[in-house]
Amino acid sequence: MRILLTTIAATALAACAATAQEAGQVRTPEGALLDTSGDLHYAPGELTQAQLEDDNGALFIQDSMNVFRRFPRELTGDMVRFYTEALALRSLSPIQLTSTQQMILTGVGSGQVKLSAGQQGDREYNLDGGYRGGTGIRFLLFRYPDAGMVARRFREAGFAEPEFVVRDDGIRQALVQDPAGLDIVILVARGARDNADDGVGVGIGVSDLEASRAFYRDFVGLEELDPVPAPIMGLIFYPYRHEETILMLYEVDEGLPADTGSSGIQYVVSDAAMVAARAEHRDVTVETPLNRLRGFDLTTVWLNDPDGVTNYFAQVGPNSRTAQERAGE
Repeated sequence: MRILLTTIAATALAACAATAQEAGQVRTPEGALLDTSGDLHYAPGELTQAQLEDDNGALFIQDSMNVFRRFPRELTGDMVRFYTEALALRSLSPIQLTSTQQMILTGVGSGQVKLSAGQQGDREYNLDGGYRGGTGIRFLLFRYPDAGMVARRFREAGFAEPEFVVRDDGIRQALVQDPAGLDIVILVARGARDNADDGVGVGIGVSDLEASRAFYRDFVGLEELDPVPAPIMGLIFYPYRHEETILMLYEVDEGLPADTGSSGIQYVVSDAAMVAARAEHRDVTVETPLNRLRGFDLTTVWLNDPDGVTNYFAQVGPNSRTAQERAGE
C-alpha cells in the first residue's frame, strides 16, 4: 500500500493539458495523449442502416462494467484506504498513464472501481446533497455477507462504523460517504460474497427519466429490469443490468446541479469504432472522439448520457495489459 501511494505524483496536470490543447492534441482527463486519426473510423457507407441502428449490447466482452472515480489529489491516501481497507475491494496493479499520473485499480467481481486523483477538464463536480442533490452518478452500492466484519474493517481503517437499518425484506442497509463525498450504500444479505465480489451497483440521478431509460436501453444495450421501490431512500429505481453490474436510474427534482466529472461508467467492447459510428448516427454527445491510447493498445470513445455522465467504451487490443492478463488466466 505504501509503495502504491508513494508512486502517485503530487504534480497537477493543468499546464500539460493546456499545452496539449493549444497544439490540437487530445488527452484523457488524466493527461494521457490520444491518437484520433481518421483511419480508426469505419468508412462512409461501410455500415448498413440496420448496423447503425442496433444497440451495443452484443459488443460487450466483460461480464461487468467498470466505474471510475475522480477526486481531489490531496485525498488520494484516504480514498485508497477507504476502498481497499474499509470496503475491502481487491487491490490490483495500477496503470501508469503518464509520468505523473496513475490509475489506481480495485477489483469488484470481474469488474473494477478505478480511482483517479485530480479533477482535470471542463467537467462539473458537485456532490452536495448526496444522492438527492442532483444529476449524475450519485452513489455506488456494494454487498457483503456480514455486518460485523464490515464494521470492523471501517473501524480498523480509521473510518466511522456504518449504521445499519433493517429493511422489510430482512436486508441490512447503511449509507456512508467516501472521503471525497460520494454516497456509498452498503447492503448485508445472506449469500452475498465478501469483498463486494457480487458486483457494483451505480445510482444515477436523471433529469429526464424517459430519455435516460431510452439511452441505456436502446443505445447502450443494457437489460431493462422492472422498477424497484426503495422506501428507505424514498426513491423508485429503474434498473439496467449487464451481468454483474446494475445501473439504477432515478428521477431528481428540476433545477438541481449536475455532476459530470466525479464518476463515470466504462464498458469493455469488441468494436469501439462501431460504437462511435452508432453514436454519430444517433447524435449522442461525444466527450472524447474515437481514439487510440498511445502505448496501451487501447481504442476508446467517450460518450455522454442525456445528463452528461461519461459512458466510456474501451476496446482492448492483443498487446494490451488487459488482454495479456486474460490470456494468462
